[in-house]
Amino acid sequence: MVILRPTAKLRSLLPLSDAPISPSDTALGDWYVNRLVVDRRPLLLLVSSRALLPLLIPARSVRNLPVRLAELVGARLTRLGVNASVIAAEVRTMTPVVTAPTNDRSTLGIMVDFAKSIPYHLDPNGWDETTLPFVESRLAETPCHAGRRQEQVIFPDRDAPALLSARWSAG
Repeated sequence: MVILRPTAKLRSLLPLSDAPISPSDTALGDWYVNRLVVDRRPLLLLVSSRALLPLLIPARSVRNLPVRLAELVGARLTRLGVNASVIAAEVRTMTPVVTAPTNDRSTLGIMVDFAKSIPYHLDPNGWDETTLPFVESRLAETPCHAGRRQEQVIFPDRDAPALLSARWSAG
């Protein structure tokens, strides 16, 4: 099971689940999602709670996001270069998807930082959907929680594979 945590502006499109909430079974934890607009084009920014791995997609069929989440995460991990068997294990645990309110201000703060930097990675009026993976990879190189001690700083492009490998390669 995985928890999808939409921000307040997406709650009408992704209503909260009635099911009881237990922790996510995935190595990357809960997925937070927010809607943003760049050059008048709506995008969805998803960020994993444990590795702060960003995923950036066009904001189409937002209501179907819970159904597509595992596929989107699998594609993102493939672009990151994660081993296929590890990806398969992570994707298998992403069912069912439970929608719950946000509960981590730190992750929300990272999402705000990512959202503010996205326009700087895109050529004004010169980008399309094929550019979004480039932006994801640039965001994933960003040190998160840089004001903390060195061992607490998170580099999503390094920490996501490490978390996945630690969880799924052992078993």
